[in-house]
Amino acid sequence: HTEYELVDPKDCVKEFQTGHETTKEIRLQLDADDLREIRAAAHAAGVSFTSMLSALFWKELNRIRLVLKPTVGCELSLFTCTVNPRTALGLAPNLCGSPVVNMASKKTVAEVAALQVSELARLVQHAINAGQNPEYMCSSVRFLLAQRTREIDDDRNGRQSARRLILAYIIPAAVKCAMSSSRTFRIYDTDFGFGPPVYVRPPYLPFDGCWRIWPMPKSATNVVPDSLAPIEIYLTQPEYVDPSESPLLSRFLPE
Repeated sequence: HTEYELVDPKDCVKEFQTGHETTKEIRLQLDADDLREIRAAAHAAGVSFTSMLSALFWKELNRIRLVLKPTVGCELSLFTCTVNPRTALGLAPNLCGSPVVNMASKKTVAEVAALQVSELARLVQHAINAGQNPEYMCSSVRFLLAQRTREIDDDRNGRQSARRLILAYIIPAAVKCAMSSSRTFRIYDTDFGFGPPVYVRPPYLPFDGCWRIWPMPKSATNVVPDSLAPIEIYLTQPEYVDPSESPLLSRFLPE
């Protein structure tokens, strides 16, 4: 499985000591026109909207890092995302709470920066689709159960595990792009007991490479289809990454 690795914790110490990482959050906003443009590009490339959006950001984040630090060109660039395999597996939406599979694509920083966005989008989509079958799911579950059984046994017997299970986006890499999406969660149509919320945002995650897609409040004056409903994107990047210097990121910076 490319989405799971056994990693020595000492190689990831900076990832877990979040207060020692100099990162910042970048908030971006995409309106209906932006989404319409991305959907058109996705249609032309024969990929999903999510694959195209992921490819755009994966490529741009690698390009920025390569410009700022040319020595990282040969190092690993890692894209990861969680996917919901209910439809592919023929599962009912209400069968279980949150069935997800963690998928990954790996290239060097220079390769990602050089590839066409359409090529990267097809790579992302292939990675996502590759894991959505019963055999893969069962294999993942067996792997996780075996790992967890060993960890519980170590805890009960007072043993400290020399190695531990860590999701792939924690693996040290020159550029990490760990995407999660709540874009279709109808949060502004949900009454949590005190009426629908006015504005909701995800918590800040100070891990380099995290980026989250989040729905924006609905506009009473500008009604659009759900597929074009404005979204926010929350990026966690090193402090030296200036989004205003990026042609892609700067166009999505809120005024």
